[in-house]
Amino acid sequence: MVSNAVFDRIDSGPIADVVVRQIEDLIVQGVLLEGDRLPSERELAAQLNVSRPKLRDALKTLESRGLLTIQHGEGTFVAPLTGEAMKPALIELYARHGRAFFDYLEYRRAQECFAARLAAERATPTDRTHIERQLDALERAETNDDPETSREADVLFHTRIVEASHNAMLVHMMASIYALTRRGVFYNRSYLRSIEGSSQKLLDQHRTIARTVLEGDPDAAEQAAGEHLDFVEASFRLGLARAEFETIARKRAASRG
Repeated sequence: MVSNAVFDRIDSGPIADVVVRQIEDLIVQGVLLEGDRLPSERELAAQLNVSRPKLRDALKTLESRGLLTIQHGEGTFVAPLTGEAMKPALIELYARHGRAFFDYLEYRRAQECFAARLAAERATPTDRTHIERQLDALERAETNDDPETSREADVLFHTRIVEASHNAMLVHMMASIYALTRRGVFYNRSYLRSIEGSSQKLLDQHRTIARTVLEGDPDAAEQAAGEHLDFVEASFRLGLARAEFETIARKRAASRG
């Protein structure tokens, strides 16, 4: 659930309209993302310093605009806004065709390089703290050799960099892309980590991205993000080539008895 701390007290103006505007701003800024559950009506009214009837009016307005969904007995949620990056049928089709994976990496490379550059220019002290904490979490997961935790920490690390770009379009669109990454569509991080020396290499690359962003060096941050995705692509291409060589070798051996 979204923390009460993201909402500001309202002391003047047409109450319902101000509430609507504040929540809309939080969605535009990427503070509230689709699927986020808002605090309870009682908690939110107290945090905003408004009456519950006025809050209900505001929430109904936001629901009518397609920005919130109110599920009785469950709570109020930010509605699906960007939609699925791909429909299940297209995901399955792409998964059967290797070229799609490299298109995915190409897209990520362009967006993450852009995000890293912006993050180096725009990151606030709070952003820097979140990046440092997420890098620490990634390092702990690697030390503990915990693939599941490491995968999630990896996605969250890149999410923190994107958030520090303060580009709302990037925040929303990459959230959709990272949802595919979490599901293991295209990107098999377990396979990548199985390549000798890759785990340490990946961790070092994440450290470099974090350092260049924290130092406020846009050129270096963009380069670090690009080198990271280049390494991922090269590693997978090598793995695919080796698998193809092995298939050919087995067929050759079988044909010769």
